[in-house]
Amino acid sequence: MSYATLLFDIDDTILDFQSSEKRALKKLFQHLNKPLTPAIANYYHQLNTILWQRYEKGNLTRSDLLNSRFTLLFRHFGEDINGAAIEKTYRQYLAEGHDPIPGAKQLLMALSQNHELYIVTNGIAKTQEKRVHEAGIAKYFNQMFISENIGYQKPQRAFFDFVAHQIKHFDRRKALVIGDSLTSDILGAANYGLDSVWFNPHHALNQTKTQPTYQIDKLNALTAICN
Repeated sequence: MSYATLLFDIDDTILDFQSSEKRALKKLFQHLNKPLTPAIANYYHQLNTILWQRYEKGNLTRSDLLNSRFTLLFRHFGEDINGAAIEKTYRQYLAEGHDPIPGAKQLLMALSQNHELYIVTNGIAKTQEKRVHEAGIAKYFNQMFISENIGYQKPQRAFFDFVAHQIKHFDRRKALVIGDSLTSDILGAANYGLDSVWFNPHHALNQTKTQPTYQIDKLNALTAICN
């Protein structure tokens, strides 16, 4: 099967979000002059995952997510703080993180020669745009589709419907979604009738009912799938 349109997730698919998140948290706690313990870091990661999953399901707005996560984090450890103010500082640090996944740049360069590449992300627009440009990969993409700008998020059909109507001559049979999230990227693709690639470098178990069309643990395996 030859795919003409490739829809890439960014975080932990093209850019190493886990690394960026760790550095941003460390800088934030240094800024606050507070110790960042493993317990705090682990709880933040768990809490953030839950909040983003609620956002994906439409049970939480983007602004509520961003303005509440640090309030909830510190409250869990017995402190009342202005989470919205801390969030702004955190996002500044997060925007500085743009380490590519190994092999990502080379892959994008190669695929962009014969395919149309697009970004589909649930991230924050200003943060994602900065990270993509500073990583030096913006030139490989025709357009960035960001949930904050669209008003819908993956896995909602409305998100992919917007994307499909923005891309000239969009053909579902020749479009491929590539991402690391079963509940966002892969489910969204399935709901819209698109083939998908689950990027699963850590060999996590699929505990959902959603099945990707393909599964890979290294990005360079995409070359054989896309051509």
